[in-house]
Amino acid sequence: MNVTTFAVFLFLITANALYVAAEFAAVGVRRSQIQKLAENGHWLAKGLLPIIEDTARLDRYIAASQIGITLSSLILGAYGQATLGQDLALLFELLGDMEPLAAQSTAAIVVLVLLTGLQVVFGELVPKSLALQYPVQLALYTYLPMRWSLRLYSGFIAFLNGSGIVLLRALGIRHSRHRHVHSPEEIDMLIAESREVGLLKLHEQQRLHQALYLSRRTARQLMVPRRFVAIVDAKTPPQQLFQIVVESPFSSLPVYKGSLDNIIGMIHTKDVTAHFAEHRALPTVGEAMRPAISVLDKVTGDRLLAIMRQRHSRKLIVVDEYGTMQGLVTLDDMLIALTGGVAEESKEEHAQPEYLPDGRVRLPGLLRVEETVLWTGLPWHSQANTVAGHITSVLERIPEPGERVMIDGLEVEIEELNGPVIRSVLVKANPPAEPSAPENED
Repeated sequence: MNVTTFAVFLFLITANALYVAAEFAAVGVRRSQIQKLAENGHWLAKGLLPIIEDTARLDRYIAASQIGITLSSLILGAYGQATLGQDLALLFELLGDMEPLAAQSTAAIVVLVLLTGLQVVFGELVPKSLALQYPVQLALYTYLPMRWSLRLYSGFIAFLNGSGIVLLRALGIRHSRHRHVHSPEEIDMLIAESREVGLLKLHEQQRLHQALYLSRRTARQLMVPRRFVAIVDAKTPPQQLFQIVVESPFSSLPVYKGSLDNIIGMIHTKDVTAHFAEHRALPTVGEAMRPAISVLDKVTGDRLLAIMRQRHSRKLIVVDEYGTMQGLVTLDDMLIALTGGVAEESKEEHAQPEYLPDGRVRLPGLLRVEETVLWTGLPWHSQANTVAGHITSVLERIPEPGERVMIDGLEVEIEELNGPVIRSVLVKANPPAEPSAPENED
């Protein structure tokens, strides 16, 4: 093999590597990265950005790379057989005492294996790995050669893309002009993978997961149950009302008239104190009360936030389809659902999960069922909303303190009960448990 033949082989394998790197880099690079470089004046990024943003142009870009890969591979094989194959066939005839036909067949196989190995390693695997690891750099470095290739192959690309679209339509498949968008499940998987490789901490993964699925959680799942809501009777005298407001850890209280299901308004602590400061007299319930806003228990979390913004209210009464009060959902509850944190006024009411030195995790009975996977590593699927409700429904009875049971593949010890309600349990956690609880940032 002379220098010219070697140079041709090197050029064709390099060309194949360039097209492979260009294809994987163009698909893998994030638009925001290229956009930022373009805004900073990077001239290659300015040229590449319109291609990344336009699906049709990106399709042509990828088609050009695929044509380049195919042509370089075909030319490499044909040229190798015409040059290296002939030399090897003569060598086999002289040294191996082989018949011409056998020598040519053997030479063809040797050339095929040799060139395929070189092509796969240096023309496919290496550039693909580099493009996946450094998508921004490779996308920029290959932009100019790809732009020239687009001009060279433009007619052929139009023909091939048109043929592909016609074939898809014949098969009843609609050609999409939009890039793939990730579903919430896929985004959650990406978040979990980032956590596994150490890019995210556990509490960061938990907060992203909770924010991602807020729109799937209903008011019933987010609310404070009715039995834990402090309610004021509309007939409460001013002196007693003032005492209740002062002693209450909450900033506002629902007001009922006659029946607990008949919520007629909300009393805010600041309204009571402001009335007293202005008039030097304690207000009645009617004077301090604001209108109450009710929502159905099936309303989703994102809709609850929208209602709070529209109605300028931090608290909503949750009712079922019959108008029966089920509980109270507050902006604090929404923040807890989004961040995993706890509002100042309800820290005593909302116990949080925590990891114990023995490897187990303490779960509050009121913890939402869908949040258990973030602490135990295994999901619990239940019609109940809370850990306490799920355990009770599985056992079909009220458990005893200290009792150990298997719930959905996890060993659960009943730690504490409050009457018939499970207050906390101890669970032997599977990965991804960490020895420290999530941080609650102020």
